[in-house]
Amino acid sequence: MNKQQFWQLIEAARNQASNPDDGETVARTAASLLAARPVEEIVAAEQVLWDLMVDSYTNPLWAAAYIANGGCSDDGFDYFRGWLIAQGREVFERVVADPDALVELPVVQASAADGVDLEGEDMLGIARNAHTSATGDQLPASSPTIRYLELDPAWNFDFDDHDEMTRRLPHLAALYLK
Repeated sequence: MNKQQFWQLIEAARNQASNPDDGETVARTAASLLAARPVEEIVAAEQVLWDLMVDSYTNPLWAAAYIANGGCSDDGFDYFRGWLIAQGREVFERVVADPDALVELPVVQASAADGVDLEGEDMLGIARNAHTSATGDQLPASSPTIRYLELDPAWNFDFDDHDEMTRRLPHLAALYLK
């Protein structure tokens, strides 16, 4: 499974999910769809997922998650990126390129109004769950390979600094930091 096939899987899961804005629902549907594929594809999907996690490991996106979720630990950032992957390729690529674009998503606006965090922890386990469902066994120990790059030192500031966050992510700050 390559990245394009992975995104097709996520799109199919979103199309079949009862609530495509809910990362947990999309994750369950994606795991079910993935379990029907050959085992080699399930294993390969785990690597693609973590490649996307690496692609989205940036300070600006972490700052956006921090604003949207009212704080964001290391694990919280993983769960946020899982949610972002569950939103599909177009949203993922747009928001990774411009984290302030999160504010344009209706689900984000609704979440802000309702005080709901943007989390999709279950997305991180879709290949593991699919593999267990398909084979009864755990994923092979050799997968995946994760190599995070250094975070941008220009974004090494206190994310509780509302003035700095407003300067860097003005649209998100206007929505969340009232």
